[in-house]
Order: sequence, then structure tokens, then C-alpha cells
Amino acid sequence: MAMKQEDEKPYSRRFILLLVTVVTFLNPFTGSAINLALPAIGGEFSADAAALAWISSTYLLASVIFLLPAGRLGDSRGKVTVFLLGVVVYTAGSLLTIFTPTLELLLVFRFLQGTGGAMIYANSVALITHLYPPGERGTAIGLNVTAVYAGLSLGPFLGGVLTQFFGWRSIFIMTALLAVPALFYAKKFPAFLNEQQQEHFDTPGMVLSSALILCLFLGLASATTPVGLALLAAAVVLGVVFFRVERRQPCPLLPVSLIEKNRVFAASNGAALINYSATYAVGFLLSLYLQYVRGYAPVAAGTLLLVQPVIQVFVAPVSGRLADRIQPGVVASVGIALSAVALFGFSLLSPTTPVAAIVALLVLLGVGVGLFSSPNTTAIMGSVTKRDYGCASAMTAMVRSLGMMLSMGAVLVVFAVIMGATVVTPAVFPEFLLSLRLVFLAFAVLSAFGVLLSLRRNNV
Repeated sequence: MAMKQEDEKPYSRRFILLLVTVVTFLNPFTGSAINLALPAIGGEFSADAAALAWISSTYLLASVIFLLPAGRLGDSRGKVTVFLLGVVVYTAGSLLTIFTPTLELLLVFRFLQGTGGAMIYANSVALITHLYPPGERGTAIGLNVTAVYAGLSLGPFLGGVLTQFFGWRSIFIMTALLAVPALFYAKKFPAFLNEQQQEHFDTPGMVLSSALILCLFLGLASATTPVGLALLAAAVVLGVVFFRVERRQPCPLLPVSLIEKNRVFAASNGAALINYSATYAVGFLLSLYLQYVRGYAPVAAGTLLLVQPVIQVFVAPVSGRLADRIQPGVVASVGIALSAVALFGFSLLSPTTPVAAIVALLVLLGVGVGLFSSPNTTAIMGSVTKRDYGCASAMTAMVRSLGMMLSMGAVLVVFAVIMGATVVTPAVFPEFLLSLRLVFLAFAVLSAFGVLLSLRRNNV
């Protein structure tokens, strides 16, 4: 019946899924590719390490700030409208970045890219959920998640090639070229995907959430200073105020009623936050370990680290199909449990850990994350009504970005406490390894708690 209905309509679900998936590919690709270009950017603009870190952080900050507002706008103004506007903003940011003459402008344009990216990713899963019925939705979402892992996998390799042979600006030329087709085929999106709820926009919620995220982000970046602690305290206060204000809003930015009354929605988002908080910094930590402690060249270290995202590319579609056949929460719980085991294994790293053991742990982590992500997203989207697809999609994307931010924040705090501002040299390898092990152990414990939270939603 579903296939017959598709044939009778003047649109192709597969073609629309392809467009949305290609655009979804941009965020992880740009994020992983730009890391290979940072030395070249630093050389051109004479930037120090802290300034280079902001090139990635600025994009992430904009994403976290605007994801929920973009999702609510998708519900009230039309998901296709906001999605395509995001493509325009993202493409504009990419094109401007190509011609940027200063580091300061580069940061501004990266923030613009992050804003466009938020509009894209807040509505991409909602579009797919609206387009595909429950029996086929997991597979479609699995393909979309695969695009994320493909971006993570191809980013380091293509970023290195583009930077070495064509300059770092070529990365943004490529992202602009990939985004443009979605605009050319904008009329291919059927009208029902752009349904509008005509709700009032939650301006107080946006102001409070933006202030909350800024304080949290800046507080984590300077958590070992009095200013950083004050910002974190302000974030806690703003969080309480934000939650109370949202409870009184008729159309809140944060879906408070869903969080309070929908156990599957709340537990699934909580599990996602734990998963991304525990796994995002793995690549960063292992990159330092392999290059500093083991003496690997950047290309060799990057090649080894490709194991995890490549495994995820193959596992995500399979887990998406499994989520169509059995309870998605069960598959997701198995995934986060495997991740916890892999993270505990990483907490035992030493200067002589066999490379085969590291590869095996990366494979295990890749399987775990791949099994978790697609079914967990399917569980989230399947727990809400059509009216809340945009909000739920935005919540999923925001939780992912917030988890990434918390993951890196935890690393920075542990490094600052144990190592201070010391440059990593052989003399401080013992302190570095201690920091590494403590972070991985904390991530493993956090993931174990995530297993319990994930199982609870299923009454297992």
C-alpha cells in the first residue's frame, strides 16, 4: 500500500531522502575535515592553539544555541521552509569563508555556518519521519545516520587531500557544492512536509536558552578559574529559570510536557546525551595518545582512528532495519552497553598496549555506537505525534551537540586539574596517561548508567 501511494504522488521519497541525507553529510564532514586544516589556517593567520580551537567551537556553539529554536520554527513555519533556509545560510557561510581575510571574520562566518547547520539538522530527521511510515522509518533514519558516520570517516582523508593540494579553503568550496543541489530541487518536496502549526514563537525561551548555553560553554572552557565557576553557577540558575518559564509557555521551546509525561522521549534523549558525552572525545584523546605516547605520524594516527566511524557506517543501516522489526530501545541498550565495555578497555591503555587491542576496542566502540544511534532516534521520533516532529528532531540534534560539548568540556577540566597548562612532552607522559585513563573510566561509568536509563524506558 505504501509503495502504491508513493507511485501515485508526483514525488519520490527516495529522492527526497537522498537530498536530505547529502545535506546531513555536511556537518560531520566539515567538522572532521577542518581539523586537518587547522595547522594551515594557523600558519596563514598566525593563530595560537586556543584561537584555532575556537574555529571548531564557534560552529558547535551556534548549533547548540539555535537547534531548539530552529525545530520549533519548523513546526510553526514549515519544516521544508526552515530546512531550505538553513541550506541558504550554511552555503552563504561557506562561500564567505572562502574569501575571509582575517581570523576574526573566519570565526564570524563559522558561527553563520553553525546557525545554518542548526536549521538543517533540527528539521532533517523530522522530514524523514514525516515522509516514511513506522514500518520503514527505522531504515530511512538509519541511512541518514549513516551519512553522519560517512562524513566522520571521509572528513580526515578528504580534508587532508584538499588542504595539501588545493588549500584549506577548498574544504568550504566542496561543502557549498554539496549543499546547492538541495536548493535547485526545492520544488520536489511535497507540500504536506511543509505543514504549519501557526504557533506563537517562544522568544523568552530562546533568550534564556541562549544565555544558558553561553554561560555553560564559556564556563566549561574556563572551569578551573573563578570566572569559569561563576559562569557555571549562572548556568545552573538560568537552567532553573528556563525550565520554570517553559512550563508556563503555551508553545515552549523546550518540550517540557514531553519530557515530564513521555517516558520514552525523556529516557531516549537522556540516553543520547550520555552516549554522545561519553564517546565524542574518544577520537581527540586517542589522537593525542597515538601521536604523543606512541609516536605515530598524523596520517598513520588518522588512518587508525578511521576504524570506528567506518564500522559505524556499516552497522547504522543494519541497526535501523532491526529497529523496524524489534523494539528500538532494546537494540539501543545493547549498543550503549558495548560502548561502555569499549570505553573501560580504553581506560587500561598503557605505552605498550598492542595495536591489535586498540583496533579491537575501536571496532567494539563502532559497533556499539552504530547499534545505539539509529534505533534510539527511531524510538524518539516514534514516541511523539506528527505535531511535535520538528521539536523532537531539534531536541535530538541539540542533545547530540550538547553531548559533544560536554564531552570536550570534561576532557579540558581533567587535563587542567592534573596537567595544568603544561605542554605535552615525554616528561609529563605519566600525568597525561593518568588523565586519559580517568576520562575514559568516567566515560565508561557514565555509559553504564546510560544502559540502565535506556532499559528503563522499555520496562526491561
